[in-house]
Amino acid sequence: MKRNLLAALVFSLLATSAHAVTLKIATLSPDGSGWMTKMRAGAAEIKTKTEGRVEFKFYTGGTMGNDKAVLNKIKIGQLHGGAVTGGSLSDAVRDIQVYSLPLKFKSFEEVDYVRSKMDAPFSKALETAGFVNFGFAEGGFAYVMSKNAPVSSIGALRKQRVWIPDNDRQSEEALKSFQVAPVPLSLADVLPSLQTGIIDAVAMSPIGAVALQWHTQIKYLNDLPMSYFVGTLAIEHKAFAKLAPADQLVVREVMGRVFRDIDQQNRKDNLAAYNALLKQGIKPVRPSAQEQAEWARFSSVASEQMEQKGIVSAQAASQFNAYLAAFRAGKKS
Repeated sequence: MKRNLLAALVFSLLATSAHAVTLKIATLSPDGSGWMTKMRAGAAEIKTKTEGRVEFKFYTGGTMGNDKAVLNKIKIGQLHGGAVTGGSLSDAVRDIQVYSLPLKFKSFEEVDYVRSKMDAPFSKALETAGFVNFGFAEGGFAYVMSKNAPVSSIGALRKQRVWIPDNDRQSEEALKSFQVAPVPLSLADVLPSLQTGIIDAVAMSPIGAVALQWHTQIKYLNDLPMSYFVGTLAIEHKAFAKLAPADQLVVREVMGRVFRDIDQQNRKDNLAAYNALLKQGIKPVRPSAQEQAEWARFSSVASEQMEQKGIVSAQAASQFNAYLAAFRAGKKS
């Protein structure tokens, strides 16, 4: 009897070990950030609910490189997934970038309405392209922040050395439309480049500027939300398929809930971070009506250029604009 019990125990342990999977996930988010706190909590819940069959190993703070580097490492099997910006997944689903077209959204209410229509199709498209995901979380509005002089007009922007993420075609095309020559750098190079004067201006969300310590080098903030972005946790389908079907359901349920929580919390955190920047002495600069009209005109040109060059499809841009127009006309459905 004892021999049979021992054999059963060994078999059980071997079966559990054979089906255990550790998902290696990389992100630019630093440890201690809201994103990582919630994702780690979700990972711990998943480990408990799957009795250790599914674990997550996180590589945080850009230790695996920027989003593009992470996606390349997923392709070669070095990583299984990444918590990345939606725009970085443009090779899989280019139209997610429609959210980041310059100066499109005027309020969070507009954001919520358009996302209620477009998030689900984008998530489904990512699944079709081979990336399991759990919906999108708000990254927030990006503002132009500058070190040496206020940037209320496009003319003032042209006098700055403006950072863009390396290999970010959308940002590059936007600044070209503004007749600005960008300085592409990795995320890790931004802070030292601000410190040494290689760049003078960045565009980033308030929580991003605080988390990455860029706010220590910033003196002015253009109080005009330039673009909006989302993030997601994308896991390569083949890696996810190694999980038992019941464990896949657990991961989807828990991480889906986690990303809904992050989506809501990030908005609160961005608003708090924005106020914190002002309290620390960073001066908000509100463009005049004439300057706002100039920003809007050049932003329209930038959006048209991105559509013409295939950065976003004409269909997605048209649908996006139609949802915005319907919301503004009070014809929501």
